[in-house]
Amino acid sequence: MIFQDHARSSTRLTGVDDDTLTGEDDDTLTGVDNDTLTGVDDDTLTGINDIPVLRVARRGAIAVHVVEKAIPVDAVVSLKVDWTRRFDHMQQHSGQHLITAIIDKNYGYKTLSWELGKTKTAIDLGCSSLTPDQLSEIEEECNMAIRNHTNVTVHVYESAKDPELQQVRTRGLPDDHVGQVRVVEIEGLEMNMCCGTHVRNLSDLQMIKLLHTEPTKGLLRLFFLAGKRVLDFTHKALDNEKGLTKILSCGPDEHVTMVDKLQKSLKAANKVNRSQLRELALLEAYKIKSGDKKEPYVCIH
Repeated sequence: MIFQDHARSSTRLTGVDDDTLTGEDDDTLTGVDNDTLTGVDDDTLTGINDIPVLRVARRGAIAVHVVEKAIPVDAVVSLKVDWTRRFDHMQQHSGQHLITAIIDKNYGYKTLSWELGKTKTAIDLGCSSLTPDQLSEIEEECNMAIRNHTNVTVHVYESAKDPELQQVRTRGLPDDHVGQVRVVEIEGLEMNMCCGTHVRNLSDLQMIKLLHTEPTKGLLRLFFLAGKRVLDFTHKALDNEKGLTKILSCGPDEHVTMVDKLQKSLKAANKVNRSQLRELALLEAYKIKSGDKKEPYVCIH
């Protein structure tokens, strides 16, 4: 997917550290202003005029794109996005908003942070546990909202002082924030300050699957999948199921029983083996002790 924008510079970039910008003078820069793209994702913007993007950093209201070489100011540039990866990130991010909203609405547990992983996403919740029944209820309500074709709408407010923002869920704005405030609304569920990329309708999530939870530092970490990741997970699970069916020579419904039986057989065999090794050790010790030749030490392999 290709977008067009204009490169610009408002300040001299010389002297900025190596991890950010490397512009040499006011006529060239390696950052591109992002007035036309909403929601910057530095993992999915792959190139500017076919120059690889190394990372994206926010400077106040400007998204600065770090590239390998300078681009002239005011040059028209093409921004290339890895759409497959971008859409995956949109699905996981909107999925996180949906899960967070339903947990907050139903149980009052707040989301304190979240992490978009390569294979699964985690939400840190301000609670100690969720029961299996609660997880089932959360998952069902999430997928009901998806099936109901619920709209996701972006609202832009001109100032952080707008009184309507008092009703918006937020963890606060950055200290260096200036200008507009972006709010993402899931119709009938929540409004949340967010500058990230999202789907336009929950139906684009396809499905949400809650995986498991684990306690961490007094919080509860909930892992989930959304969109194509659910399908990928299903494909992998089916491949594993086929492999186990072949190895165990039984149907999927009998896998757990068969593995449990094999583990018990292995434990019994190991117990017998340890007993026999002890008997062999005693026999060797008796042979050495009763032998005519006395050695200061004995080594047996």
